[in-house]
Amino acid sequence: MPPPKDVVKIAIQMVGAIPQLIELQQTKPLASVLKDVCDAWSLPNAERYALQYADGRQTYITESNRRDIKNGSILRLTTSPDQEADRLYFGIQSKNVDVKTDSLKKLASLSQDVTFAQEFISKNGLKQIYSIVEEGNDTGEILVHTLKAFTELMEHDFVSWDNLSTVFIKKIVSYVNMNAVDASIQQLSMSILENMVPTSRLLFELVKKEVTLDRLLTYLQVTNVQLQLKAMALLIALLLSATDTERRDMMDYLREKNIRQFIHKNIIHSSEPLGDEMAHYLYVLQSVSLNLCEHRMKTSMDPYSQEQRDLLHSLRQTAFESESEAPAGNFSTERRRSLCAKEFRKLGFMNNSNPAEDLRRAPPGLLALDNMVYFSRNTPNAYSRFVLENSSREDKHECPFARSSIQLTLILCEILHVGEPCSETAQAFYPMFFGQDHFFEELFCICIQLVNKTWKEMRATQEDFNKVMQVVREQITRTLALKPTSLELFKTRVNALNYSEILKLRQTERLHQEETLAVPVLELREKLKPELLELIRQQRLLHLCEGTLFRKISSRRRQDKLWYCRLSPNHKVLHYGDVEEGVQSPPIESLLEKIPVADMKMLLVGKECPHTKEKSSGKQNKDVLELAFSIVHDVEEYCLNFIAPTRYEFCLWTDGLNVLLGKEMTSERTQTDLDVLLSMELKLQLLDLENISIPDSPPPIPKPPSNLNFCYDFSHAEQ
Repeated sequence: MPPPKDVVKIAIQMVGAIPQLIELQQTKPLASVLKDVCDAWSLPNAERYALQYADGRQTYITESNRRDIKNGSILRLTTSPDQEADRLYFGIQSKNVDVKTDSLKKLASLSQDVTFAQEFISKNGLKQIYSIVEEGNDTGEILVHTLKAFTELMEHDFVSWDNLSTVFIKKIVSYVNMNAVDASIQQLSMSILENMVPTSRLLFELVKKEVTLDRLLTYLQVTNVQLQLKAMALLIALLLSATDTERRDMMDYLREKNIRQFIHKNIIHSSEPLGDEMAHYLYVLQSVSLNLCEHRMKTSMDPYSQEQRDLLHSLRQTAFESESEAPAGNFSTERRRSLCAKEFRKLGFMNNSNPAEDLRRAPPGLLALDNMVYFSRNTPNAYSRFVLENSSREDKHECPFARSSIQLTLILCEILHVGEPCSETAQAFYPMFFGQDHFFEELFCICIQLVNKTWKEMRATQEDFNKVMQVVREQITRTLALKPTSLELFKTRVNALNYSEILKLRQTERLHQEETLAVPVLELREKLKPELLELIRQQRLLHLCEGTLFRKISSRRRQDKLWYCRLSPNHKVLHYGDVEEGVQSPPIESLLEKIPVADMKMLLVGKECPHTKEKSSGKQNKDVLELAFSIVHDVEEYCLNFIAPTRYEFCLWTDGLNVLLGKEMTSERTQTDLDVLLSMELKLQLLDLENISIPDSPPPIPKPPSNLNFCYDFSHAEQ
């Protein structure tokens, strides 16, 4: 008798017949199983039939996926994939419009299944899809189903995008460029082009030439959220596939056309809430734009470049023009050189005789020079005030403008991740980025004045330079964390966070730390830990019961396919299944796939997960590895693979799954939550001891008295 894991009890349905309840032996060939099922219903030609799931995506059962069948699954006897592919192949060529429409609709649905897709493509079915599009006789519903079927078939990577004809591609492009076309056709067309662009240089150039940036900007101004999303997706695909020079030219053109205004007005401040997908695209656009600074950031100053030397000298001339222009002609070369060196020293260059040496360090390289020049030209009054104010101070208290600018540029590059590759999943963009032209330079102008303000507040000397810059970094980081919506708001908040406020914050954090390090407090912490850890466990399980929306990510692109997973209220079954865009919290009954918690064997994270190994490449994105986890169930080769939308969700799900497996919670979020809860509980319990110092060791127990005759005699009191 085979072991229990090789036998599953299932139901098989067929239209017009009484369902069969069978014990499926996983070791028995699928053809033999089908023969037995057909014989029970007296059906000839068992090879013309196949089994598929009755619910959910209705995937065909094959030898490769049969092990995914669970106890209690409901299957349906249906036409085999090759028979169905034959029927639809001829159906989509029918002269009868109704037959053709129904066939294409069915094709679009079945093409999600890899087995059917393989059969249909092997019959040269894609050629018929090409013909329908290229001939251009069909529009409306027929064209929608055709494009959807094509998208699903290409998703399986059986056919190279390079096989597409120029006529087909231009027809797809025409749907994007035409105004009098149904919005769903335009969405599907842009989705097809988005998938096509990253696959080859030739296709990128063709799409870039045929779909203008102006056309995509038009879509960003419409009220249809899905059209905006698809246009943004195509724009991002073009930017990421372009060379550095092309990307710079495209971004310059988009800036000229005021793309930030369209995004700020029609997307960020739209009446519709911003979805995760759009947030990701805005993050990528922000990242691509900031990364245009990377070349200058990594380029050291060339002391022999006349252009760069002119920029450097323009800083001196703007600051000290009135002092040096009149008598300059009367000075000898040596005297003029000495005067320049003195002025460069006042500007805050370390090497005043050869200031170019200060800019040899890369990063921040020439980007620091660009920022200083931008500040001097666009806010000349603030620039002159900064330089002249510090020139008149005592030497030891002057704030060095150039040295501060170089270090500040480096700090801003680190905070804004300039030069780092785009994440596949991140959604953290700054709304104020799209509210301002020349964002990086304008942010620098605000922050360099902050440096001077903080320098004065700290009464700093040259020896305190690094301390001042650490405070400035903290001021910028804390303010950015508040997600200000404009640079003006950022300026207001960062200036309000002065040095005394930073000291208060640091002192509060330090006192909290010192307070919690006393020996009795540490002992109390340990005593409280078990109860609070149980509270965290309950919270994690509650979060799993509420469920989370996950995205499917392929190696080719960030997909817009969604699936939902949640734990049953009794904590015994994980329910999951595909959902449509816009569905926030589907009912548990609609999630048709199940994994009993009792069947879960192990939790894998990061590089251990099978879906990260499949996708592994030389340029594997670090963020995907940090968000990936898998549940191993039944036997080790069967996994349910996840990529969490955020690090927060990753921590809560891995903790919750570890609780279900009876293991310790290991995420960094557990420690953070535990620290917060312990801090709150300790403060409550120590409330009566406020302003009372707690000794490190308990007070000594006094010696017992010499006698115990100290009982009060009430009888004497009564007399």
